[in-house]
This record gives sequence, structure tokens and C-alpha cells, in this order.
Amino acid sequence: MNSDSESLQHQLIAWLLVKNTQTDEHNLVNCEENEGVEIFNEKVAALNGGAFELRCIPQTFQLGEIPTVQERFQAVLKRRLQTQIQNHPPLFPWEAQLTDYPECLDKPSLELVPVWGWAAQQSKLNLPIPLPERVFQQLLEKCQAIIASSVPLGAKLVQTVENLFPDDSQTLNDLAGLVLRTPSRSVDALETMPNLESDYSDLQPRQQMALSLLAAKQLLENLTLPISATNRVVERQWLTSAGVLTLKVEYQTQDQVTKLRVQSELPSKAIVKLQGDASQATAESSSPGCLSVELHNTQPNQTYTLEVELKEIDQQPLVFVIVPTV
Repeated sequence: MNSDSESLQHQLIAWLLVKNTQTDEHNLVNCEENEGVEIFNEKVAALNGGAFELRCIPQTFQLGEIPTVQERFQAVLKRRLQTQIQNHPPLFPWEAQLTDYPECLDKPSLELVPVWGWAAQQSKLNLPIPLPERVFQQLLEKCQAIIASSVPLGAKLVQTVENLFPDDSQTLNDLAGLVLRTPSRSVDALETMPNLESDYSDLQPRQQMALSLLAAKQLLENLTLPISATNRVVERQWLTSAGVLTLKVEYQTQDQVTKLRVQSELPSKAIVKLQGDASQATAESSSPGCLSVELHNTQPNQTYTLEVELKEIDQQPLVFVIVPTV
């Protein structure tokens, strides 16, 4: 290569060192069309008395006539980028300095936070739009706390929802009466929810109240297992993140002695407890499958609770209520 080429190469390197600190890198190479043919146009800076002057290579090169200086320039650019990456490797957003990570972990230190296991049941409710999980969880936890209470259903509905709307108890009571008169399958009868295509957060407070009360009513119904001498078998299913929990409650009478028998089909290992005022029965399984408990000498019109604890889902058990009647 002649001296002019060597001089141009040094100029290119000098230009690259300065240009690397600038942000407008799109001016590095600018390709334009000239009479339908793409012409390679480079802007080269020449060091002149401490200042940089841009010179433009005449646009006389046709496609395929790549000059030696372009090959040199690309080689220099490639080597410089490789050197920079080797000397200053990029960091992840959470890193302040280089960190060596093992190729594999025997026991991962981070675990994914699961969705609340009991919340899957919401998909089985007859609601016009879904509730946010935090709202559904709060409603279910409140239902669990009052499910065995002897207060009327209307009062239970208000107690379940009032923490979500503490400043408008009168409207809440009025809507609770409306929800009580509305069959669970007749969502269209709720005149307070004209816009059912919105998210929960987009609804008016009155609409949120009505939707929450409707969900609370269905949850209380799902958690209540009504059984009697004329309706001796009741079945219930609850969808969980681990699978379907199936319960079958039987009210049996033999030699004037009544008993409750609960057969459960469990999606994971569990503890099932059937409890009355003076007695209880507990069974535990170490794997998914069937499990049953029995309670003898049961009395009519007495409240019994059935607790199902799935440790893979939540440490808090799901509580059902059973009230045998004659």
C-alpha cells in the first residue's frame, strides 16, 4: 500500500477513537442511492491542528469495487469492538460488577411465587367479569371466617364485603337485598351493572359492590353442604391450582344412630378434619387420592365444619360447613 493509503488508515483510526465517544453513530456510514445504484459514501475525519475536519470520498465507486481502505477500516473496527468487549464486558441490569455464576445449581435459591391456590375456583363462579385476585382472596377469607355463623345470609353478605367499602354501608345493605333476591344464574337481572365489558377497576363503586356481593353469595353457597334425611348425599367440587378437590357427604342412619361420612378425592397430600361441638375425626394422606372421615352420633340442626388442608397450596385450610336437618 502506498503512503497515501497508510496516511488514510491512520486518519481512520484517529477518527474511530474520537467518534467512539459520540452518540450519533448513525453518521459513521451513510449509504445513498445515485441513479438507482447504491454508492458507498464514507465520512473521514482528518486530524488538522488538533481539530477534526470531515472529508467526503468522491462517489465514484460502483457496486463491487470495494477499496482496500474499506477492508482495513472494517478490520480495525472489528478488532476495537472485540477489545472493548473483552476489557469491559457488559453487565446485567442488576449487577454492579462482574460476577461469576455456576453453570448449574443443585438447589435453586429462588422459587417462583405461585398464584394463591384456592383462587382457581373463581373460574367456576357465575360472574359477569372476573374479580382481581386480591379482592377474591379477601372475600373468600372473610367467608371462611363467618361461614359457621348463625346470622342470616344477608348479614353474612354485608359482613363479607363491608371491609372493601367501609364508607357506604347504606348502599351496601340495599344492594345486598337485591343480590339476595337475584338467583345466582341470573346475572342479567342485576340492573346495577350495565357495563360488563370493563375491568373491575373501571366499574363504578356501586357496580363493584354488586359484583363483590354476588361473588360472596356464590362463595357462601359453595362452602355450605346442606344435607337432610330426605337429601342424604351432597357432592361438591372446588377447583385448586393443584387440581380438582371433590367432596361427597353422606348422612347415614343405622339403628337410630346417625353419622356423617365424608369421602374426598384429593389432588395432593392433605389433612381432612370433620368437627362438631363435642367430637372430631381427622384423616391424613401422604399422596393424592381418596380419603374419608366419619363422625358418629351426629345431631340435627347442629353445625359441623369440614376442613381440607392441602399443604402444596396453602397452610390455611379450606373450611366447609355441614348442617344436617330432619
